[in-house]
Amino acid sequence: MKRVVLDTDFILEALKNRIDVKVELARIMDYNYEICVLDRTLDELKGKKGEKLARTFIEGLKIIVTTRDNIVDELLFGLEDIIVATQDRGLKEKLKNRDIAVITIRQKKFLRFVWNVLRDRSSRPHKSPTFSI
Repeated sequence: MKRVVLDTDFILEALKNRIDVKVELARIMDYNYEICVLDRTLDELKGKKGEKLARTFIEGLKIIVTTRDNIVDELLFGLEDIIVATQDRGLKEKLKNRDIAVITIRQKKFLRFVWNVLRDRSSRPHKSPTFSI
């Protein structure tokens, strides 16, 4: 079973745009999954606009307990069988480079895979081999 890990900014953006994350995930996922958040996500929510609504949303989700001494990005790289839902452009690139599937919000309405390593490895951009004579 895959774990869909929701990033803090992803949660806040989805709630702000009134996206039903659970319905959208069911629409785009072809396999069994579990929606999760890192325990550090709860720390990151403190003081942010929409914190109360986000905490209510998170109540029904699985919390992944981590070591609290690492930054969130590094914690994600240590997890197995995950798909990360994020809006962070830099994190998306890092995840793609490590063959971790990414989900993002599009047009403030729906979710979609930015690059889905789970479905099609051949769609990943790659460098052509260079030959010298």
